[in-house]
Amino acid sequence: MERWSFVFVVAGVLLFAFAFVTLGLAPWLVLGDTEAHPLDIKKVPYEFEDIYKTPEEYMAALRKGRDHYVAEGCWHCHSQYIRPVGNEAMYYGPVSTAGEYQNELQLPQLFGTRRVGPDLIRESDKHTRDWHVAHFYRPQNVVPDSVMPAFPWYYTDDGEPEPELWELIAYVMWLGSWVEVPDELDLEARAEATP
Repeated sequence: MERWSFVFVVAGVLLFAFAFVTLGLAPWLVLGDTEAHPLDIKKVPYEFEDIYKTPEEYMAALRKGRDHYVAEGCWHCHSQYIRPVGNEAMYYGPVSTAGEYQNELQLPQLFGTRRVGPDLIRESDKHTRDWHVAHFYRPQNVVPDSVMPAFPWYYTDDGEPEPELWELIAYVMWLGSWVEVPDELDLEARAEATP
């Protein structure tokens, strides 16, 4: 019996070492020199012109918004990667490509795994700023069957959004703004042409 215990211990250590090399060290060696393109925003989107006066302020808000997105765990339920399976392209748009993730706010990628909420990589231009304000206040007000929790700490006692909420909303509304997505008519035509 002791002999088998020793075999299992050695096998466990070897498998741990193998997992460390393949899942930890190899990606770091391969992706360590990946160059991210810096944000190059020339103009503040019209939805945020009353909050951010310069492109630099807006870019700083995007960076902070991503930090809020990560800190709140949004990436646990919302992926940022449209997979080529399960008819995801029908719901969220064209399948994501590697080139979409080469900007500074997409590295490391927030692909997510649970898929509880909708994919957000093409969120740009889907909803208005006011929709997002209402959604973060109480998600069920705008999506009745939503399981997303409310985020009351992003609001003052009077119900006004805090600056951190504007940063988070700016980031979410920015997602996918750099990707050229075909018109809906083209998607419908391709769907009809596919047997």
